[in-house]
Amino acid sequence: MDCIFCKIANGVIKTDFLYEDDKVVAFKDINPVAPAHVLIVPKKHIESALLIEGEDFNLIGHVFKVAQKLAKELGISEDGFRIVNNCNRAGGQTVMHIHFHLLGGRDMQWPPG
Repeated sequence: MDCIFCKIANGVIKTDFLYEDDKVVAFKDINPVAPAHVLIVPKKHIESALLIEGEDFNLIGHVFKVAQKLAKELGISEDGFRIVNNCNRAGGQTVMHIHFHLLGGRDMQWPPG
C-alpha cells in the first residue's frame, strides 16, 4: 500500500511515537499549527469518516480515549484543546487515511479556516 500513514503505523517509515497500542499510533505533526499538535492515526486503513462502519465505531471511540490521555500528558487538558478530523479534499483532508489532530497550548479561534 502506498499510504504514508499505513507506512508510519507499520514501522516502514520511522517516527517517534508519543503513543502506540494495537489499534492506533500518535506522533507530533511535522507542520504544527499549535504548541501541542499531535496526529492520532488508526492502524487500520480507513480512508475517511464517511467510510467508518461496524466495529470501526469502537475504534473511533478508542481514538478519543487516547486523545484524553495525551491531552493530560501534554498538559493541555485543563485549559482546553481541540480534536479535528478533516473529511475529503474540500474538508481539508490531505492524507486519505482517517486521522485526528489533537491541538492545544493556545487559544483556538472560531470559525476555523
